[in-house]
Amino acid sequence: MLDSRGLTRERQPMRNGVIIDDRDNVVVAIYPLHAGDEVTYALPGGESGHVVANQDVPLFHKVARQDIKAGQAVVKYGEFIGQATCDIKAGDHVHVHNCASSDALKDAVDVDADVQNEAARPSAPVACTRTFMGYRRSDGHVGIRNHVLILPTSICASDTTERIARAVEGCVTFHNQNGCSQVDADQQLTVDTLAGLASNPNIHSVLAVSLGCEGCQNDLVVDAIRKRTNKRIETLIIQQVGGSIKAVEEGTRLARELVREASLEVRTECGIDELIFGTNCGGSDTSSGLGSNPLIGEVSDWMVSQGATTVLCETPELFGGEHILARRAATKEIGDQLLKIVYDYEAYVQKFGAEMREGNPSPGNMAGGLTTLEEKSLGCIHKAGHSTINAVYPYAAQLDAHKGLVVMDTPGNDPSSVGGIIAGGCQLVVFSTGLGTPTGNAIAPVLRLTANGRTAKTMADNIDFDAQATIYGPQTMEELRDQLIDQIIRVCNGEPTCAEALGYTETALPHLCNYM
Repeated sequence: MLDSRGLTRERQPMRNGVIIDDRDNVVVAIYPLHAGDEVTYALPGGESGHVVANQDVPLFHKVARQDIKAGQAVVKYGEFIGQATCDIKAGDHVHVHNCASSDALKDAVDVDADVQNEAARPSAPVACTRTFMGYRRSDGHVGIRNHVLILPTSICASDTTERIARAVEGCVTFHNQNGCSQVDADQQLTVDTLAGLASNPNIHSVLAVSLGCEGCQNDLVVDAIRKRTNKRIETLIIQQVGGSIKAVEEGTRLARELVREASLEVRTECGIDELIFGTNCGGSDTSSGLGSNPLIGEVSDWMVSQGATTVLCETPELFGGEHILARRAATKEIGDQLLKIVYDYEAYVQKFGAEMREGNPSPGNMAGGLTTLEEKSLGCIHKAGHSTINAVYPYAAQLDAHKGLVVMDTPGNDPSSVGGIIAGGCQLVVFSTGLGTPTGNAIAPVLRLTANGRTAKTMADNIDFDAQATIYGPQTMEELRDQLIDQIIRVCNGEPTCAEALGYTETALPHLCNYM
């Protein structure tokens, strides 16, 4: 059996099912099952539990471990994941046909006080034991890449910045769909995000390009950048230089000058405690919460112990698990802030006549065995490991170094959530996927891992780390954690991720309001 930390996975004879917590009344099928198959899973003390499957059960779907009456809680991870909508017999396939998301039984599973206290107990950082070769910037931050950012302040400048970046090796850019026709609060969010992306320590210097008549004027964006960093910033306004062709010519000249200057930077030895470590997940299936997210959580806990900052985001995917995270907050105020961002997000969605559960889990999530939003969220929050939560940040806010585990309020959309934490200062993002996703970013490397062996094979072009041994062995979680840490340090030292090698730089900025 996997313990609640996902750590003590002993090498045992092959089993075709897994329970995560002794309180679970469902078993996860780690191989496809046929009706009549005996499902065998480990119990505490090394013994085995057994139940016979009543129907065919797809890979990573759930089987009832015992009878569950209509209206009772379905329990996985030792927590409520849904309510039985009809009587479920031991051995039945448990999914959307007989289990539904519900607020009614959210606190139906008793949590041992000792478990709560252990989860919330802060751990003092040890002396930093690992280093990487990074670029120390004049503002004191440390980067792991040395890009020149050609920054479009609005959609009207995005094609121009793309042409400049393509012309000069060493430059990066992205398409900014915002920057004009926005209400004030929405425009401010765009400005803050652009400033955060520009000030990320992976960026050596910036060429900010605007059309000239948009809402996000060049000087507005540049002023916001200068509040965060003292790095060199050049500017270009398309309407003032005489149109797009002349802007590309002038921008290319400026970009070459910035790249030449950036080439003089040298890597120096830096402690891993100077890393701001981002986490994310997308294209999830059951393997994410079962294997790859707990592995990320173990790396996160290790980063915290080293004195680094690690970031959990994706507010919609905390829904149903927010009360569990709030138990781990360093103070009641921080716990209340965490609960508030979830409740505010739900209220925002309801303004449009929708509910959080309507679009989550997605059809792909459900095909991969995730039945309810609560189940998906409980798997998602495993990325946060077991450290104390020390702060809650707004979207794209500057993240503090040496802060331990923190939360940022972001959408669940992958490019937008990844973009928000990178705008906050993450130099690297580790991204788990069950079904496979190509998400990357222009500014920071995105390292993807999966615990789904089929995905590791079929999406090999996009997967950096095969984590299926977290479920099947033979390596232990500790061994896999150390392997992933080694790979993270190689990426920090310059090894490209799959997304970087493919040139994938998807970026999406969030909206608070529709365009004016």
